[in-house]
Amino acid sequence: MDSLLVSASRSEDEDSSAGHKRSLSQGSGLVPKRRSSSRFIKRKKFDDELVESSLAKSSSRARGPSGGESGRLSGSEPSSSEKKKQVSKTVPTPAPPSPAPSPSITKRIKKSKQPLQVTKDLGRWKPSDDLLLINTVLQTNDLQAVHLGVKFSCRFTLNEIQERWYALLYDPVISKLSCQAIRQLHPEAIAAIQSKVLFSKAEEQLLSTISSSSQPTLETFQDLLSKHPEVFYMSRTAKSLQVHWQLMKQYYLLEDQTVQPLPKGDQVLNFSDAEDMLDDTKLRDSRDEVLEHELTVADRRQKREIRQLEQELHRWQVLVDSITGMSSPDFDTQTLAVLRGRMVRYLMRSREITLGRATKDNQIDVDLSLEGPAWKISRKQGVIKLKNNGDFFIANEGRRALYIDGRPVLPGSKWKLSHNSVVEISGLRFVFLINQDLIALIKAEAAKMIQS
Repeated sequence: MDSLLVSASRSEDEDSSAGHKRSLSQGSGLVPKRRSSSRFIKRKKFDDELVESSLAKSSSRARGPSGGESGRLSGSEPSSSEKKKQVSKTVPTPAPPSPAPSPSITKRIKKSKQPLQVTKDLGRWKPSDDLLLINTVLQTNDLQAVHLGVKFSCRFTLNEIQERWYALLYDPVISKLSCQAIRQLHPEAIAAIQSKVLFSKAEEQLLSTISSSSQPTLETFQDLLSKHPEVFYMSRTAKSLQVHWQLMKQYYLLEDQTVQPLPKGDQVLNFSDAEDMLDDTKLRDSRDEVLEHELTVADRRQKREIRQLEQELHRWQVLVDSITGMSSPDFDTQTLAVLRGRMVRYLMRSREITLGRATKDNQIDVDLSLEGPAWKISRKQGVIKLKNNGDFFIANEGRRALYIDGRPVLPGSKWKLSHNSVVEISGLRFVFLINQDLIALIKAEAAKMIQS
């Protein structure tokens, strides 16, 4: 009989699944019609099908042994036609199940049953900011004090704080979303937010009654908190009251503390008066004797080195002059001027001398080839003359230009020479030095001759 009941339940499941398919195709129109087949396909059942099949099994088992079973126990097996009759008698035909919704419909139903996401974007305002704003406004009743004294998650202007407060009061959508988000905050986060709530005027007035000269302990603030529970905020502790009282004492906000008013009239102290009142001796650093001794020793050493260098200066000057040939010449009574180069010195002892390159056929007064390479210098490059008024002139008689103090003197032209003039001839440089004493005597004699 058990095998018969199992086969009957299977046939019943097949009938119910077929009935489901027909109802879905006829009622909803979402599932297309398919050709029926006698072959049994094992598939997953819906929840309602599982419930119905289990009910059918339990009802068939609860009926107990029937007449057919007694006949089977006696030894005679029923035929197949009898089995069908017994199945029809023992198993009641279940009511056709309601059409199961399609998978897309079930997904929509599941989505709609989910709770509303209160973590929706609420703008820059976070749930912690809303909770802090609500508690602080209820304590102080002053939005400007909230703007100045409360530190939110980001910086808000006074206008933004006002708009948010009015939205929490009068906008039902924002108010509902904000309340739902606040309910989801962790208790520790809520406690941290409540500790940041500003003190009200009534709380500060009670704290100011404690004298500034006293040394209150935590028990003092605990007694004050227990005596006035209706005034203090619910999250206040004795420690927080003590910290705020110390701040009030620091800024002279207690009742027994008085702030001295500023002097009036001419007694106002300006910066210059305060600077005059300062004692400069108190501002100076203490003397460092070790440092002063080291500075004195270093100063003496430097002065001694300078003195030694001054004494040795003439020795070094002789060496420099011997190398460069730039020493000042010792003029005698016959030398009018000196044309000094790097290697040699040419003395001018007549009123007119010639410059150039000496050869076998050409003899000149100043042979420039003794100074250096002179293959570009003409055989007669120039003439230096002294006039009666004491002025020296150089005339260019060569094929290339001369340079006097960097200024070119073209062939056929002349230029005045002065003391320390630099004469450059084809890359060779000379310094023209004048015997000022002898030239002064020449000028004086010339002036006497003119007067006479």
